[in-house]
Amino acid sequence: MRECLPLSATDPSRRAVRAVRAVLSGTLAALLGTALVFPSPAAAAAPTCGPGGEDTLPEMPWALRRLEPSSAWPLSRGGGVTVAVIDSGVSATHPLLKGQVLEGADFNGLADNKGQCDEAGHGTLVAGIIAARDTDGAPFSGIAPAARILPIRVLPTTEGTNDTKLPAEIAEAIEYAVDKGADVINLSLVTLPHPALEAAVNRALAERVVVVAAAGNQTARNRSQPAYPASYPGVIAVAGVDEQGGHVDTSVSGAYVDIAAPGLNIVGPAPRGSGYRAEPTGGTSFAAAYVSGAAALVRAAYPNLSPQEVADRLERTADNPPDGHNTEVGYGVVNPYRAVSSLLGSRTNPAAGALPVPERQDDPLAWQRTAAVWAAAVGALLAALLLAARPILVRGRRRGWRPGRRTDSAVTG
Repeated sequence: MRECLPLSATDPSRRAVRAVRAVLSGTLAALLGTALVFPSPAAAAAPTCGPGGEDTLPEMPWALRRLEPSSAWPLSRGGGVTVAVIDSGVSATHPLLKGQVLEGADFNGLADNKGQCDEAGHGTLVAGIIAARDTDGAPFSGIAPAARILPIRVLPTTEGTNDTKLPAEIAEAIEYAVDKGADVINLSLVTLPHPALEAAVNRALAERVVVVAAAGNQTARNRSQPAYPASYPGVIAVAGVDEQGGHVDTSVSGAYVDIAAPGLNIVGPAPRGSGYRAEPTGGTSFAAAYVSGAAALVRAAYPNLSPQEVADRLERTADNPPDGHNTEVGYGVVNPYRAVSSLLGSRTNPAAGALPVPERQDDPLAWQRTAAVWAAAVGALLAALLLAARPILVRGRRRGWRPGRRTDSAVTG
């Protein structure tokens, strides 16, 4: 994972626009039978920069086989959702990302590239995990292939840095993402706590933006230190697991860890060309990307959920550990299908994905049921009378009783 440093008032009009956009997107998607993706306003050709990769991918990565996001696609593909990737930039030229990447911003002196130049290769891989297109014959796709990526470049390299201005720059990037209408913000990075950073996170949450961050990777210097922004309340902090579902040793543990996802032996799109890059050591950066993709699926399926409700849905539908929650994997490994399909909450709170309270309707067969009950009751009473009368009649016959005949049993003296 990329570590930036050693670990150590909402706008009602903009919210209204976002709500209208979500409704229109969902309605048109339903009419057309396909996910709706708004076109990018890009005018100039996307830049080509960053490392290349292997031209072919022999098989589907284990992480995709483990999470099976395609099982959720009949219900949600992330259409109409924008995920801001605050990272090292995102290539817009890879075949699996072409048309998925919007014009964004660059806070590292490459403003003309609109965040679409990724010299490190980190942000492109993260974006690919989130929203790479699913194409016939390709063994790779994103978790939410209909989502859009808003690239925001704050990291020039994947090398650690002690730049004290970085937390404030990340805060500015979060503010930019909120202003541009992001629905989910992915932060596959770690930095020091800063008042501006905390304020930016709080503003994003107040604007109903889901914030997902890497829990951090352990080094000799940071084993006992929490990671930021993952440690801020309301942020979904993501740890890493391996192919057997076990906690990755380098993934930071802590009470703030909320959920886990694949974080070892990771493969994804390369910035230059059409190939793939491998990250054998993985990291919680990539685990966070898988959870951001699942959050995009949930947000598209349930656009009215708050960030806390999205987090709650992801956690309650995760493949939980035996103890329910622990400091290594939080509530367990994210499960995209269950996150979208499960009916949660109660009938009085359908916003959480439960069935609504059924409307009361008149029963057209009510009178027949009433008549049947009365008939049964009368029949039972008659049957009881007949059973009670039978012994009396038998005894009377034995004593010579006949209809119309009077028997005088009085004794005279």
